[in-house]
Amino acid sequence: MFAVVMAMAHMAMGAEAQNTTMAPNSNATMSNVTMAPNVTMTPNVTTAPVTALTVNISMAECKKSQLCAAKPPDCDPAVAGSCFFVSIKKSLGQIFFFQLRGVSSGYIAVGLSKTSTQGQNDTTYVCANSNRKVKFFTALLDKGVLTINNKLHVESVNGSVNNQIIQCTFSATVPNATATRSIDTSFYLSISNGTFNSDTLGSPQAILNSDKAVDLADPNTTVLNSLNSAPSAFCLSQALLILIGVLGMMML
Repeated sequence: MFAVVMAMAHMAMGAEAQNTTMAPNSNATMSNVTMAPNVTMTPNVTTAPVTALTVNISMAECKKSQLCAAKPPDCDPAVAGSCFFVSIKKSLGQIFFFQLRGVSSGYIAVGLSKTSTQGQNDTTYVCANSNRKVKFFTALLDKGVLTINNKLHVESVNGSVNNQIIQCTFSATVPNATATRSIDTSFYLSISNGTFNSDTLGSPQAILNSDKAVDLADPNTTVLNSLNSAPSAFCLSQALLILIGVLGMMML
């Protein structure tokens, strides 16, 4: 009887040892699961951190330390109303401090282009209204399409949304297109707005396009909006017809 009991005990120990040897296979399976090598990241929707902007953007330093552009011209960004405004101040080298203000339920943006034909991979800084908070993107504008890339160097982003008024400030290293070591800070400047939905930027609607390349480092530069077109030929012809009619009446 004792021999039988001992044999059963050895069998039980053997079975337990066999179960124990299965653990490495289990661990290998868990290792494969936790490594998750096929997970796809989505860097395009990663945005720069934004701190709340607690003061209104001001035009006080325009033509003193900041280059400014606005539509309507010389509108005050600190006053409520439909004012699109950007100011740019040189900090160091190619680093500039931007202030951007505009009206949109989607986004506002400031663009920098090296050519008069804007929309050819233009550097674009976007401040979007995301549930009454600012979401900041960097993007490239090409043929009317904004593609978020968030690869442009930007820091110290601040923003606020009040109804449809969007304000943001940030420091950015602007691109340098020269082949030499000299720094070129002249760009065609633009302001635009558009729709924003689930990290998707709609096509920009131009608000202001500078009529020439402007040196961002020169606060005395006057930015003229090329979109402020002269009176159309139709309007001029109508005015001429009215004038002829008045003169005809006077001669009767």
